[in-house]
Amino acid sequence: MIKSQDQLNRMVFLNEPAKKIVSLVPSKTELLYDLGLGTEVTGITKFCVHPEHWKSGKNIIGGTKNINIEKIKSLKPDLIIANKEENEQEQILELANEFPVWISDVRNLKDATLMIEELGRICGKHEMAQSIIHSINENFASLQQHKSTKKQSVLYLIWKNPYISIGNDTFIHDMLTKCGLSNCLANEIRYPEITAQQMSDLKPDLLFISSEPYPFSHEHIKEFKSLLPESDIHIVEGEMFSWYGSRLLKAPVYFKTILKEINSHS
Repeated sequence: MIKSQDQLNRMVFLNEPAKKIVSLVPSKTELLYDLGLGTEVTGITKFCVHPEHWKSGKNIIGGTKNINIEKIKSLKPDLIIANKEENEQEQILELANEFPVWISDVRNLKDATLMIEELGRICGKHEMAQSIIHSINENFASLQQHKSTKKQSVLYLIWKNPYISIGNDTFIHDMLTKCGLSNCLANEIRYPEITAQQMSDLKPDLLFISSEPYPFSHEHIKEFKSLLPESDIHIVEGEMFSWYGSRLLKAPVYFKTILKEINSHS
Protein backbone atom coordinates (compact mmCIF):
# COMPACT_ATOMS: atom_id res chain seq x y z
CA MET A 1 0.00 0.00 0.00
CA ILE A 2 1.32 3.44 -1.00
CA LYS A 3 0.12 6.39 1.07
CA SER A 4 0.46 9.95 -0.19
CA GLN A 5 -0.68 13.32 1.10
CA ASP A 6 -1.61 15.62 -1.75
CA GLN A 7 -1.27 19.42 -1.66
CA LEU A 8 -4.75 19.86 -0.21
CA ASN A 9 -3.65 17.64 2.69
CA ARG A 10 -5.86 14.79 1.49
CA MET A 11 -4.65 11.23 1.94
CA VAL A 12 -4.46 9.23 -1.28
CA PHE A 13 -3.96 5.46 -1.27
CA LEU A 14 -2.61 3.26 -4.07
CA ASN A 15 -2.08 -0.49 -3.98
CA GLU A 16 1.12 -0.13 -6.04
CA PRO A 17 2.89 2.50 -8.17
CA ALA A 18 0.35 3.93 -10.62
CA LYS A 19 0.01 1.98 -13.89
CA LYS A 20 -3.12 3.59 -15.41
CA ILE A 21 -2.96 7.35 -15.04
CA VAL A 22 -5.36 10.08 -16.17
CA SER A 23 -3.96 13.62 -16.17
CA LEU A 24 -6.37 16.55 -16.00
CA VAL A 25 -3.61 19.19 -15.99
CA PRO A 26 -1.53 20.12 -19.09
CA SER A 27 1.65 20.98 -17.19
CA LYS A 28 1.44 17.69 -15.29
CA THR A 29 0.93 15.74 -18.52
CA GLU A 30 4.25 17.11 -19.79
CA LEU A 31 5.83 16.16 -16.47
CA LEU A 32 4.52 12.60 -16.69
CA TYR A 33 6.05 12.31 -20.14
CA ASP A 34 9.41 13.55 -18.90
CA LEU A 35 9.21 11.10 -15.99
CA GLY A 36 9.06 8.30 -18.56
CA LEU A 37 5.42 7.33 -18.04
CA GLY A 38 4.46 7.01 -21.70
CA THR A 39 2.81 3.63 -21.24
CA GLU A 40 1.14 4.39 -17.92
CA VAL A 41 -0.68 7.57 -18.98
CA THR A 42 -3.97 6.56 -20.62
CA GLY A 43 -6.04 9.75 -20.55
CA ILE A 44 -5.31 13.46 -21.03
CA THR A 45 -7.27 16.66 -21.71
CA LYS A 46 -7.61 18.39 -25.06
CA PHE A 47 -5.38 21.16 -23.69
CA CYS A 48 -2.49 18.78 -22.98
CA VAL A 49 -0.38 19.93 -25.93
CA HIS A 50 3.01 18.62 -24.73
CA PRO A 51 4.14 16.17 -25.93
CA GLU A 52 2.34 16.83 -29.18
CA HIS A 53 2.19 13.20 -30.32
CA TRP A 54 0.18 12.20 -27.25
CA LYS A 55 -2.85 14.04 -28.66
CA SER A 56 -3.29 11.22 -31.19
CA GLY A 57 -2.10 8.37 -29.00
CA LYS A 58 -4.01 8.92 -25.75
CA ASN A 59 -7.69 9.05 -24.77
CA ILE A 60 -8.90 12.67 -24.76
CA ILE A 61 -11.25 13.11 -21.82
CA GLY A 62 -12.50 16.67 -22.48
CA GLY A 63 -11.22 20.02 -21.24
CA THR A 64 -9.71 20.87 -17.88
CA LYS A 65 -12.98 22.36 -16.63
CA ASN A 66 -15.37 20.17 -18.60
CA ILE A 67 -14.10 16.61 -18.28
CA ASN A 68 -15.96 13.57 -19.55
CA ILE A 69 -16.47 11.72 -16.29
CA GLU A 70 -17.98 8.61 -17.86
CA LYS A 71 -15.06 8.27 -20.26
CA ILE A 72 -12.62 8.56 -17.37
CA LYS A 73 -14.53 5.90 -15.44
CA SER A 74 -14.35 3.58 -18.44
CA LEU A 75 -10.54 3.84 -18.37
CA LYS A 76 -10.53 2.50 -14.79
CA PRO A 77 -7.52 4.59 -13.74
CA ASP A 78 -5.57 3.75 -10.61
CA LEU A 79 -4.52 7.42 -10.34
CA ILE A 80 -6.09 10.68 -11.47
CA ILE A 81 -3.96 13.82 -11.28
CA ALA A 82 -5.83 17.11 -10.84
CA ASN A 83 -5.28 20.69 -9.71
CA LYS A 84 -7.28 22.81 -7.29
CA GLU A 85 -7.34 25.81 -9.60
CA GLU A 86 -7.48 24.29 -13.08
CA ASN A 87 -10.21 21.72 -12.50
CA GLU A 88 -13.79 21.97 -11.26
CA GLN A 89 -14.19 20.88 -7.65
CA GLU A 90 -17.54 19.15 -8.14
CA GLN A 91 -16.21 16.97 -10.96
CA ILE A 92 -13.04 16.08 -9.05
CA LEU A 93 -14.97 15.12 -5.92
CA GLU A 94 -17.21 12.83 -7.97
CA LEU A 95 -14.17 11.06 -9.38
CA ALA A 96 -12.59 10.87 -5.94
CA ASN A 97 -15.53 8.76 -4.77
CA GLU A 98 -14.32 5.94 -7.03
CA PHE A 99 -10.63 6.53 -7.79
CA PRO A 100 -7.46 7.82 -6.12
CA VAL A 101 -7.23 11.52 -7.05
CA TRP A 102 -4.04 13.46 -6.27
CA ILE A 103 -4.72 17.22 -6.24
CA SER A 104 -1.97 19.81 -6.49
CA ASP A 105 -2.00 23.41 -5.26
CA VAL A 106 1.18 25.05 -6.53
CA ARG A 107 1.93 28.67 -5.70
CA ASN A 108 5.72 28.81 -5.79
CA LEU A 109 8.82 26.95 -6.91
CA LYS A 110 9.08 24.97 -3.66
CA ASP A 111 5.49 23.73 -4.05
CA ALA A 112 6.33 22.69 -7.61
CA THR A 113 9.39 20.64 -6.68
CA LEU A 114 7.52 18.97 -3.81
CA MET A 115 4.76 18.05 -6.27
CA ILE A 116 7.27 16.60 -8.76
CA GLU A 117 8.93 14.60 -6.00
CA GLU A 118 5.69 13.11 -4.70
CA LEU A 119 4.25 12.26 -8.12
CA GLY A 120 7.55 10.63 -9.02
CA ARG A 121 7.35 8.54 -5.86
CA ILE A 122 3.80 7.28 -6.27
CA CYS A 123 4.31 6.58 -9.98
CA GLY A 124 7.47 4.55 -9.41
CA LYS A 125 9.78 7.17 -10.93
CA HIS A 126 11.52 8.51 -7.82
CA GLU A 127 15.02 8.69 -9.28
CA MET A 128 13.88 10.44 -12.45
CA ALA A 129 11.90 12.94 -10.36
CA GLN A 130 14.97 13.66 -8.24
CA SER A 131 17.04 14.23 -11.38
CA ILE A 132 14.48 16.68 -12.75
CA ILE A 133 14.30 18.55 -9.43
CA HIS A 134 18.10 18.77 -9.23
CA SER A 135 18.30 20.25 -12.73
CA ILE A 136 15.47 22.71 -12.03
CA ASN A 137 17.17 23.96 -8.86
CA GLU A 138 20.52 24.29 -10.65
CA ASN A 139 18.95 26.22 -13.52
CA PHE A 140 17.16 28.62 -11.20
CA ALA A 141 20.34 29.13 -9.18
CA SER A 142 22.10 30.20 -12.39
CA LEU A 143 19.32 32.72 -13.00
CA GLN A 144 20.41 34.80 -10.00
CA GLN A 145 23.25 36.51 -11.84
CA HIS A 146 20.91 37.49 -14.68
CA LYS A 147 18.29 39.23 -12.56
CA SER A 148 17.05 42.64 -13.60
CA THR A 149 19.75 45.25 -12.90
CA LYS A 150 17.19 47.42 -11.11
CA LYS A 151 13.99 46.55 -9.31
CA GLN A 152 11.56 47.26 -12.13
CA SER A 153 7.82 47.10 -11.64
CA VAL A 154 5.85 44.81 -13.91
CA LEU A 155 2.16 44.44 -14.65
CA TYR A 156 1.43 40.91 -15.91
CA LEU A 157 -1.82 40.40 -17.83
CA ILE A 158 -3.38 36.99 -18.41
CA TRP A 159 -6.77 38.06 -19.81
CA LYS A 160 -8.64 40.73 -21.72
CA ASN A 161 -12.28 41.86 -21.45
CA PRO A 162 -11.94 42.23 -18.55
CA TYR A 163 -8.25 42.73 -17.98
CA ILE A 164 -7.01 40.25 -15.39
CA SER A 165 -3.62 40.28 -13.70
CA ILE A 166 -1.94 38.27 -10.94
CA GLY A 167 -1.62 38.69 -7.17
CA ASN A 168 1.04 37.75 -4.65
CA ASP A 169 -0.13 34.16 -4.01
CA THR A 170 0.22 32.93 -7.59
CA PHE A 171 2.93 30.87 -9.24
CA ILE A 172 3.45 33.61 -11.83
CA HIS A 173 4.21 36.10 -9.05
CA ASP A 174 6.89 33.77 -7.72
CA MET A 175 8.44 33.48 -11.18
CA LEU A 176 8.53 37.28 -11.52
CA THR A 177 10.23 37.46 -8.14
CA LYS A 178 12.80 34.89 -9.24
CA CYS A 179 13.57 37.24 -12.14
CA GLY A 180 14.16 40.14 -9.74
CA LEU A 181 11.04 41.96 -10.89
CA SER A 182 8.41 43.65 -8.72
CA ASN A 183 4.77 42.74 -9.30
CA CYS A 184 2.67 45.93 -9.48
CA LEU A 185 -0.22 44.11 -7.83
CA ALA A 186 1.76 42.42 -5.06
CA ASN A 187 -0.78 43.77 -2.56
CA GLU A 188 -3.55 41.77 -4.26
CA ILE A 189 -4.33 38.04 -4.13
CA ARG A 190 -5.21 35.49 -6.81
CA TYR A 191 -6.28 37.03 -10.14
CA PRO A 192 -7.58 40.58 -9.72
CA GLU A 193 -9.47 42.42 -12.45
CA ILE A 194 -7.96 45.75 -13.41
CA THR A 195 -9.33 48.62 -15.47
CA ALA A 196 -7.51 50.54 -18.17
CA GLN A 197 -7.49 53.60 -15.90
CA GLN A 198 -5.96 51.63 -13.04
CA MET A 199 -3.30 50.32 -15.39
CA SER A 200 -2.51 53.87 -16.46
CA ASP A 201 -2.34 55.05 -12.85
CA LEU A 202 0.09 52.26 -11.93
CA LYS A 203 2.61 53.41 -14.55
CA PRO A 204 4.49 50.10 -14.59
CA ASP A 205 8.04 50.04 -15.88
CA LEU A 206 7.15 46.85 -17.74
CA LEU A 207 3.97 45.35 -19.15
CA PHE A 208 4.01 41.60 -19.76
CA ILE A 209 1.12 40.37 -21.91
CA SER A 210 0.96 36.60 -21.80
CA SER A 211 0.43 34.20 -24.69
CA GLU A 212 -1.97 32.20 -22.53
CA PRO A 213 -4.62 31.71 -21.31
CA TYR A 214 -5.65 34.75 -23.39
CA PRO A 215 -3.71 34.70 -26.67
CA PHE A 216 -2.17 38.16 -26.53
CA SER A 217 -0.14 38.87 -29.67
CA HIS A 218 1.82 41.65 -31.39
CA GLU A 219 -1.41 43.26 -32.59
CA HIS A 220 -2.18 44.20 -28.98
CA ILE A 221 1.08 46.09 -28.41
CA LYS A 222 -0.13 49.22 -30.22
CA GLU A 223 -3.28 49.22 -28.12
CA PHE A 224 -1.32 49.04 -24.88
CA LYS A 225 1.31 51.53 -26.05
CA SER A 226 -1.33 54.23 -26.31
CA LEU A 227 -2.46 53.41 -22.77
CA LEU A 228 1.03 53.02 -21.28
CA PRO A 229 3.37 55.12 -23.43
CA GLU A 230 6.24 54.98 -20.91
CA SER A 231 6.09 51.24 -20.27
CA ASP A 232 8.35 48.68 -21.91
CA ILE A 233 5.90 46.13 -23.37
CA HIS A 234 6.71 42.46 -23.94
CA ILE A 235 4.70 39.49 -25.14
CA VAL A 236 5.80 36.61 -22.91
CA GLU A 237 5.29 32.85 -23.15
CA GLY A 238 2.63 31.96 -20.61
CA GLU A 239 3.82 28.37 -20.34
CA MET A 240 7.19 29.55 -19.04
CA PHE A 241 5.66 31.67 -16.30
CA SER A 242 2.73 29.47 -15.28
CA TRP A 243 3.52 25.80 -15.99
CA TYR A 244 4.88 24.20 -12.84
CA GLY A 245 5.98 20.77 -14.04
CA SER A 246 9.06 19.84 -16.04
CA ARG A 247 8.61 22.98 -18.14
CA LEU A 248 10.56 24.52 -15.26
CA LEU A 249 13.67 22.92 -16.75
CA LYS A 250 13.40 25.38 -19.64
CA ALA A 251 11.97 28.43 -17.88
CA PRO A 252 15.23 29.92 -16.47
CA VAL A 253 16.86 29.99 -19.93
CA TYR A 254 13.79 31.77 -21.27
CA PHE A 255 13.80 34.21 -18.35
CA LYS A 256 17.44 35.06 -19.07
CA THR A 257 16.50 35.97 -22.63
CA ILE A 258 13.69 38.25 -21.43
CA LEU A 259 15.90 39.86 -18.78
CA LYS A 260 18.68 40.48 -21.29
CA GLU A 261 16.21 42.28 -23.51
CA ILE A 262 14.86 44.30 -20.60
CA ASN A 263 18.32 45.25 -19.35
CA SER A 264 19.31 46.40 -22.83
CA HIS A 265 16.40 48.86 -22.77
CA SER A 266 17.12 50.23 -19.29
